[in-house]
Amino acid sequence: GQRQRVALGRAIVREPQVFLMDEPLSNLDAKLRVQMRAEIQKLHRRLETTIVYVTHDQIEAMTMGDRIVIMKDGFIQQAASPEEVYNHPVNMFVAGFIGSPAMNFINGETTEEGGQVHFKAQGINVVIPEGKAKVLRNKGYVGKQVVFGIRPEDMHVEEVFKQASPDSIVKAHIEVAENLGHEMYLYLNGVGNETVVAKVDGRAGLKEGSDVELALDMNMIHIFDPESELAVFEM
Repeated sequence: GQRQRVALGRAIVREPQVFLMDEPLSNLDAKLRVQMRAEIQKLHRRLETTIVYVTHDQIEAMTMGDRIVIMKDGFIQQAASPEEVYNHPVNMFVAGFIGSPAMNFINGETTEEGGQVHFKAQGINVVIPEGKAKVLRNKGYVGKQVVFGIRPEDMHVEEVFKQASPDSIVKAHIEVAENLGHEMYLYLNGVGNETVVAKVDGRAGLKEGSDVELALDMNMIHIFDPESELAVFEM
């Protein structure tokens, strides 16, 4: 940690126009990494100098970056603000890379029943909100295979949420429950063919081996083309 600070100091005194930082915090322990992250942000504000910062740690990217450039195999996938890449990922790679735990992807198909568009897969039959359903109709994705994306934090076990969203409830079996105190990660099966992760309140009192009902926040869902892996809903 001391050597990291000295290296930063050596760079700062030269008063460069641009700082290039290649994973500067990778060798630090967790506590010092958080501290140094805050120090670099304070330096950035004080010096008002551009910093090009390379990292594989998406928490560093989300908390420190004004603009994030996400790359894969040498090609830029998306360049936008942290809020934009989180809320409006352009493809499945970006959607799965940003966010912890990663976004859940469920393969299934869309159908139209009684004027409503549904997404159906193993253990899931949910109604897609009209605004998003209109986009699916206009782009010809109704009646087709799609990839349904939902972030773990957009899956809710609270009764008030389930009562407010009866068309978005799914039932699942808890394989593993990781309690972190303030929150709990539930690893679920019975929804789609893959294990699905939900991030819920740590005080929910859920145990592994039991069944659970969850309501999905359908306003926060993502739909991807299974062949191109591009997002169907544009900003």
